[in-house]
Amino acid sequence: MAKLQCNMISYVLGRAVDITLVIPSTTMPESFSEGEEKRHILPEPYPVLYLLHGMGNNHATWCGYAGVEFYAEEHNIAVVMISGENKCYRNVPGGDNYFDFISQELPEFVTNYFPLSKDPAHTYIAGLSMGGYGALLHGMSDPERFAAIGSFSGAVDASLNMSDEELTAHPELDIYYLTDRALAAGKKIPPMYLACGEDDFLYEMSGKYKDYLLRKHVDVTWESVPGYTHEWRFWNMQIEQFLKWLPRTDGYAEKGVRKV
Repeated sequence: MAKLQCNMISYVLGRAVDITLVIPSTTMPESFSEGEEKRHILPEPYPVLYLLHGMGNNHATWCGYAGVEFYAEEHNIAVVMISGENKCYRNVPGGDNYFDFISQELPEFVTNYFPLSKDPAHTYIAGLSMGGYGALLHGMSDPERFAAIGSFSGAVDASLNMSDEELTAHPELDIYYLTDRALAAGKKIPPMYLACGEDDFLYEMSGKYKDYLLRKHVDVTWESVPGYTHEWRFWNMQIEQFLKWLPRTDGYAEKGVRKV
């Protein structure tokens, strides 16, 4: 397993951005022909999860508080985490176009520099709290870019962080609006995974969106867990469950869970 931290100059943001990548170990073939050089072989690019942090966190927080490195190695999947500040992964009026950075520049950068898949069938996005909102924002803005979307204790309602005036001027920041727009356009919504602790202050908000998706006949998995609030013990549990749940079709998934 490789854990890489880099600082890239973003042409979208006009400044440097910190990124952490976790890339599983390459696997050795079970056997070699006589005389064949023994070397690490990567049969195909790794599937990739873009994993977004919550308010006040940064690119390193998921690895610091949860077992992302272990789970990525175990499940043969790469994980990309950035420092998104407190900008909700959107284009902020007057500058900091994080939506454009995540949707365009970030995947371009990581898939060209590292052995990560460009195929939407092997690309996933998820996040916690503010990052849950960000995952839904990007997932529903262009659902055909992803094979699954995850929101853990998601701040689904954009009004938590934006004014009524801003939301009126920019309806594309509203998750319900984006979902309706995608469905009306006939786009295929990928499988959704929503989870929230039953003592979390965002529980009602997450459950409301889950009910809305069910009414729209969207494929959604709902994890309602008693005894948890807005906390890392819950998110650590959920990122592991999410990786087990992912609808994988890549070659690494066929090998099953790796014993680490």
